[in-house]
Amino acid sequence: MRGSCLCGRVQYQIEGRLTGVLNCHCSMCRKAHGAAFRSRCSVRVEDFTWVQGEEHLTFYESSPGNHRGFCSVCGSPMLSKFDFDRAHYGVPLGPMDDDPEVRPRCHVHVASKAPWFTITDDLPQFAEFPAK
Repeated sequence: MRGSCLCGRVQYQIEGRLTGVLNCHCSMCRKAHGAAFRSRCSVRVEDFTWVQGEEHLTFYESSPGNHRGFCSVCGSPMLSKFDFDRAHYGVPLGPMDDDPEVRPRCHVHVASKAPWFTITDDLPQFAEFPAK
């Protein structure tokens, strides 16, 4: 599976399984993506490879231990790194060039969702992130 930023300078490839696919409605995801929510998944670091442009990534620590990486040229969000889980990346589905063949299973942080957006599907909704 391949992914890239808007300008094409940053490209990656994923060889492994995508897990934890969800729609996040927290205010940070909304602001970082300029959208009502962020559709994202988790991938093991060992299954993720930068094909080109890793030097164009810039990281912002949006909350303690959560580092959001984006293309420094076009601003496309590319992945998140977590201090509490260095074995996985959080990857938004938007930059994926191929069909990830997975679909979101729920909506999280709906307590802080955009007031102008109505969730119209029948996926489970959680006010916060559900406990494991």
